[in-house]
Amino acid sequence: MNTDSKIYVAGHRGLVGSAIVRSLEAKGYKNIIVRTHKELDLTDQAAVFDFFEKEKPEYVVLAAAHVGGINANQTYPADFIYINSAIQCNVIKAAHDIKVTKLLFLGSSCIYPKMAPQPISEGDLLTGPLESTNEAYAIAKISGLMMCRFFKKQYGDDFISCMPTNLYGPNDNFDLETSHVLPALIRKFDDAKMSGAPYVELWGTGSPLREFLYVDDMADACVYLLENYSGEEHVNIGTGKEIAIKDLAQIVKEIVGFEGEIRWNTDMPDGTPRKLLNVEKLHNIGWKEKVSLREGIKLEYDWYKAQDEENLKK
Repeated sequence: MNTDSKIYVAGHRGLVGSAIVRSLEAKGYKNIIVRTHKELDLTDQAAVFDFFEKEKPEYVVLAAAHVGGINANQTYPADFIYINSAIQCNVIKAAHDIKVTKLLFLGSSCIYPKMAPQPISEGDLLTGPLESTNEAYAIAKISGLMMCRFFKKQYGDDFISCMPTNLYGPNDNFDLETSHVLPALIRKFDDAKMSGAPYVELWGTGSPLREFLYVDDMADACVYLLENYSGEEHVNIGTGKEIAIKDLAQIVKEIVGFEGEIRWNTDMPDGTPRKLLNVEKLHNIGWKEKVSLREGIKLEYDWYKAQDEENLKK
């Protein structure tokens, strides 16, 4: 890519998309185009095709998605599979029609089987049943990466895919109804600290193991892949390191400064017992993360508190 290449980032307001825009700008790319949901509904095929025909982006980063945690995925599975499938079908086909130079599709590590061998390699895709709590979202994301693979196979399109691990950082979702585990922990511990609550109740047993990657590291990896990778197979993006949720909760508790106790509600689901990505392929391509987990959580908490202060001023 040249610094003046026209790059469309779909989903620029979200956790992932906003980080990719920051990374592109930091690397000197000047011609980045974005649209809000109000300006362009990516589930509207006619609107998407018209946008691509008029703007003719050279590069596309498909980071737009309808996302949420266990509760949201279990409550609204039809929404998760329909909205994400519609977005992907429309953007990928439009990119093909106008012959974009390259497209990067972002999926999720939930595409892999629930009981996949650990760490999970790219080749483990479609080798077993999915985790039931986010099956609809996972199926949609599998469809997206396979679309990229098949458009490359049939037409030669330079469409690549990456599968990030659990992400966190600026612009994360802290809504307790729809958030993922790390921002939910930050919100719960901070709320408890501010209210003087004696304890925080958390779901499950705390035993599941998870991998976390700071979103600005993920964005740096995405730009690196755009610049250096054109293979058919998707690429895992992660750290290759894991932590138990109970240990993660303790770190968040310390960073937030909550002094009460943690109570685990074992009647609630844990989700997948373990989910660690094999990132050898990414390392062999030439990229490795920079931000440690504790450092990243501190950065996210600082960002969260800054938003609180901004809202109080309004």
